[in-house]
Amino acid sequence: MIPPLADLLDSARVVALPMHTRFRGVDTREALLFEGPEGWAEFSPFVEYDDAEAATWLTAAIDFAWRPQPAAVRDSIRVNATVPAIEAARVSEVLDRFVGCRTAKVKVADPGQSLADDVARVRAVRETMGPEGRIRVDANGLWNVDEAEHAVHALAEYDLEYVEQPCRTVPELAELRQRVKYMGIPVAADESVRKSSDPLAVARAEAADLLVVKAQPLGGITHALQIVTAAGLPVVVSSALDTAIGLSQGAALAAALPTLDYDCGLGTASLFLDDVADRRPVDGAIPAGRVIPDAAALDRLAAPADRSDWWLDRLRRCHGVLAD
Repeated sequence: MIPPLADLLDSARVVALPMHTRFRGVDTREALLFEGPEGWAEFSPFVEYDDAEAATWLTAAIDFAWRPQPAAVRDSIRVNATVPAIEAARVSEVLDRFVGCRTAKVKVADPGQSLADDVARVRAVRETMGPEGRIRVDANGLWNVDEAEHAVHALAEYDLEYVEQPCRTVPELAELRQRVKYMGIPVAADESVRKSSDPLAVARAEAADLLVVKAQPLGGITHALQIVTAAGLPVVVSSALDTAIGLSQGAALAAALPTLDYDCGLGTASLFLDDVADRRPVDGAIPAGRVIPDAAALDRLAAPADRSDWWLDRLRRCHGVLAD
């Protein structure tokens, strides 16, 4: 059962968080927050997603706000730094915001940029973090198999921890994994899990060495844990460019996993100039507890009226999808 729409609207607040650097095509991240019996939750599917896909994110938010969550087995989550598709000269400036992080995820394959740009950015991360730093790259599925193979070869000298979603489809991931297996660079799947009608297909096809899981797109913590158990692969818990509220949900997922061998992509609060609460990494980690937004921050970061109306209308539509 889902709560009545009026219960969601009663506490709903729409916020707009400004960012240090343009990321995933946005300079400001919008989100709708509401409070339920268990605490605050976030509904923030990206604006281009249709209502059917966005409704899954609402399922996750309702689950987090209205239902008790699985028990935690750890109270602190180590997180990675996130380096947008910036010029190499700005890398150290970005990494300085991720205090104590030993791992960096570097965006690559950005439209309008070249492989040479990617190599320069990854090289700058390696030079900044030193030989002990861990570097993973994320292509968001924008390479074909040949491009991905070429890129992995070009980036291999920087000692990659893994390459995330190098190609779009599961068959492409499987082919690339076979091509680069001898190099010892694992392949991770993200979009092939969270945007798929069959999130286990990538595991069945042996197309990835590990999975990237996100609580909101997978419909909540319990469902994400079911996918992880069924897949039988190591996982990285990551954010969807969430506010501090959404990050607390991701941290709760990471805290509930029986094993957690990789640093998680839950340090993205450092990409924001301001947030509804402080969830920036300290000593390379964030706590696993719930977050209560600061009342002054909710007012300070309130979205413009037209954007607030847009999100409230979206909430109504997606609630209708779930009700049907």
